[in-house]
Amino acid sequence: MPLILVTGVTGRVGQRFAKRLLDGARAGTEVRVLVRDEERGAPFAALGARVAVGDLREEKDLRKAMDGANAVVNIAAAFRGVPDEEAWAVNRDAAVALGRAAVEAGTSRFVQVSTNLVYGASRGRPLVEDDESVPGGVLWGAYPASKAEAERELLALHRDHGLDLRIGSLSFVYGDGDPHLAEALRPARGWAGNQRLAMVHHADVTQALLRLLRAPGGTAGGSVSGRKYNIVDDAPATAVELHQILGAPLPHGMTERTDGDTWWGCTSNLRLREELGWRPLYPTMWTARDAGAL
Repeated sequence: MPLILVTGVTGRVGQRFAKRLLDGARAGTEVRVLVRDEERGAPFAALGARVAVGDLREEKDLRKAMDGANAVVNIAAAFRGVPDEEAWAVNRDAAVALGRAAVEAGTSRFVQVSTNLVYGASRGRPLVEDDESVPGGVLWGAYPASKAEAERELLALHRDHGLDLRIGSLSFVYGDGDPHLAEALRPARGWAGNQRLAMVHHADVTQALLRLLRAPGGTAGGSVSGRKYNIVDDAPATAVELHQILGAPLPHGMTERTDGDTWWGCTSNLRLREELGWRPLYPTMWTARDAGAL
């Protein structure tokens, strides 16, 4: 893969992934990042990235960024406080347009970063990659709906036009100084004490996406192309544990409330383990705490 295009590098996941990718870039491999302006691209250029300036939603910018790229990692996402129209434009429309451009350019590999929220309603067990998206659940909205539709349309490009697609489905991402963990305390105030949050550390996101990117066409379970992989650590954290690890007092009444569906949003990482040999560096939030990696 002489040239890898990465989108979404100014976001929390994309920023950390791009820096690790650049730090560990193999000889003969170049990384191109797509950013809105030169200023946002400067930190990546300093690490050795080639910078493409443009908007993922503009077809001419997208095609220019794709020129000569052998592989794509699409991390771009719109979800925090954006209008529904923007969520659909970035999460579905731009992702699918990027997939079409990859097909036309003969790009060898396309990694789509998705979210465990696309599964929607709970099934009373850990969710697996072959589960259909069922609208519902407390966080259902334009973000998961648009990501779910992007998955469906990109899989159609894989099936009908040979796009070498690999989907990584992220749980709640934390660590590396990301304030995401502390930000979760606000919505968690009203949770039951035993309500659980499926999580994954930034470092484990990076190593999982690199495995998806670098995996050849075949794996122990068959071809990696056209398959989806849940990226999640080994043990969800409860609402009580979230407060404990951050040294925050428990909200009044939290320990008296109980959650009747403790499987909501919890996913299985078995496919990622068995087919790609992935093992989390931080199997739990507590492991990351002990390593000083929060």
